[in-house]
Amino acid sequence: MTADPRLPEGYEISTDPARTDAATVHRWLSTDAYWALGRARETQDKAIGGSLNFGVYDTVTGAQVAYARVVTDRATFAWLCDVYVDPAVRGKGLGTALVTAVRDEVRGYGVRRVLLATHDAHEVYAPIGFRPLERLDQWMALIFEQA
Repeated sequence: MTADPRLPEGYEISTDPARTDAATVHRWLSTDAYWALGRARETQDKAIGGSLNFGVYDTVTGAQVAYARVVTDRATFAWLCDVYVDPAVRGKGLGTALVTAVRDEVRGYGVRRVLLATHDAHEVYAPIGFRPLERLDQWMALIFEQA
């Protein structure tokens, strides 16, 4: 991906899978993200392998400082998940820039909708265009209990 004017100076966004720091992403999610606490490394690696991954990177150190992944067929549907910004760099607009980059990328595929679930970050997603589902009675979920 190219430089994004919404990013603060010193950061860049990339979808290059070789740049994803899987160990760091796993540590963040499995120890600090309410939706993924205790997630096994093997499970996280499989999720990364089957998804379109976005990372925000410090341009000086090359360190990954934020992550998001998208599960998509790249034609009709996308699900945005595992959005995480390292606490050390929160408050700089990196989350908003990251989700905006995701939106712009998947829009180019022609998908009709992008779904996500959030407990506490509505203020990040709403300005980018996400809104609550209008017809909840049309949506269902099949949930498997984890052993």
